[in-house]
Amino acid sequence: MALTSWLDKGASIDPEAPCLTLDGATLSYREVVALSHRVARALLRSGVRPGDKVGILSANDPVAFACVFGVARAGAVWCPINPRNAGDENRELLDLFDCAALIHQGSFGELVDAIAGALPQLRTIVCLDGPRGATPSFADWLAAAENDPPAEAPPPDDVVALVGTGGTTGRPKGVMLTDRNLETMSAVTLMSYPFADRPVYLALAPLTHAAGVLCFPVMALGGEIVVMAKPDVARFLELIEHHRVTHTFLPPTLIYMVLGHPDLPSRDLGSLQCFWYGAAPMSVARLEEALERIGPMAQLFGQSEAPMMVSTMSPAEHRRADGSIATERLASAGRPSPLVTVAIMSRDGELLPRGERGEIVVRGSLVMAGYYRNPEATAEVSAHGWHHTGDIGYLDADGFLFIVDRAKDMVISGGFNVYSAEVEQALMAHPAVRDCAVIGLPDEKWGERVTAVVERVGGTDVSGDDLMAFVKGRIGSVKTPKQIEFWDTLPRSTVGKILKTDVRAALAGS
Repeated sequence: MALTSWLDKGASIDPEAPCLTLDGATLSYREVVALSHRVARALLRSGVRPGDKVGILSANDPVAFACVFGVARAGAVWCPINPRNAGDENRELLDLFDCAALIHQGSFGELVDAIAGALPQLRTIVCLDGPRGATPSFADWLAAAENDPPAEAPPPDDVVALVGTGGTTGRPKGVMLTDRNLETMSAVTLMSYPFADRPVYLALAPLTHAAGVLCFPVMALGGEIVVMAKPDVARFLELIEHHRVTHTFLPPTLIYMVLGHPDLPSRDLGSLQCFWYGAAPMSVARLEEALERIGPMAQLFGQSEAPMMVSTMSPAEHRRADGSIATERLASAGRPSPLVTVAIMSRDGELLPRGERGEIVVRGSLVMAGYYRNPEATAEVSAHGWHHTGDIGYLDADGFLFIVDRAKDMVISGGFNVYSAEVEQALMAHPAVRDCAVIGLPDEKWGERVTAVVERVGGTDVSGDDLMAFVKGRIGSVKTPKQIEFWDTLPRSTVGKILKTDVRAALAGS
């Protein structure tokens, strides 16, 4: 399956069915297919050739997402550029990817103007909303190529997408994803989660990330994708009820906002078949609440280098055979997915038995082709013939995968390994804790002292001593934070992950 095949498959089921919807305006499958062909012709007229890189810089927007398929039809490589990134990071990504063309929303025009001069390889810039100075409008750009011959070319090396790793730990890397990677991801999605009839998928999270690639399996079934241009929890709940949404995805931070929203009890969410969560660890206590108040929650675990589906946990697996909540597995990341091999590896490259902790490593057609123009990093992450995730975890006796920390975030305190995720789960079980981050800071006595930064639930006044006593009672004194700070807001990446490097830097300088 080529990237364009997901769209074409949906069109073959029913070309007049709704494909992309925003604020009540809908593009049918026939219209999105036609638009993708027009984009491909315009790219070729602009000098874009198979293998060239094309950036798309836009908030969630149906036309911008349709352009992804036009890029693929031209044999070019889709480079999703996150509009929430800082300007310097997006300039760095466009430069790293050698982008020859950029399609952007007008609201990012000033940013494009500021960075374009430093990108000599960027030959074509198009504005989706209208002309901006010398930049042509999307409509005029398409019209200029209206009578050109059809374009349909495979990429020369099968790389269809270049995805930035985010750059939270230094210069970002470009993850090369192939048609086979996306095919594997979509196949795992379709075989691991419930899909009854034609799905209706609600995309609130950025289409540049998980919410975007989850559209492909939905399209394969001829489903509708309802797009939200910006986060709005009240509107999110309204759209689920109005469109009878069957599938959606949110990171935990937004799910916590859904759980705290006053409209939740009054909205009919009975159409939901699958509410995916992922991108960051979720509090077990909040997950139990979501299972009771929202319904069919479904976990996914992956990373840019092995997109989305390293392991999965369907809604049914969140419950035991008698229907009760399977609390014993809620802290897990599910089971390794059917088309992926997962193992636990020691530092010296030995595979470890079940129950022992080590680095989570992965094999299979889900794993990326490598990092763009970075053979050293590719070799490092592929040591011993496995893809190294950088996560520490273990497989239990039933084959469930538990992630206990990022390798770089493990705290060694008093000679003991303390896994931050375990401490965070203990803190998050307290009703006054909205979210938290646990790190290690240098300490003369302990080597590193376990340190927590906590966001309190509004209106609560829990103290550090209260939380220390609470955590000690759950996981013991060694793992209990020696220092607890309270912040109004934790720093987060554009996809909702807490930036522990920022937390560590702030506390080290305090």
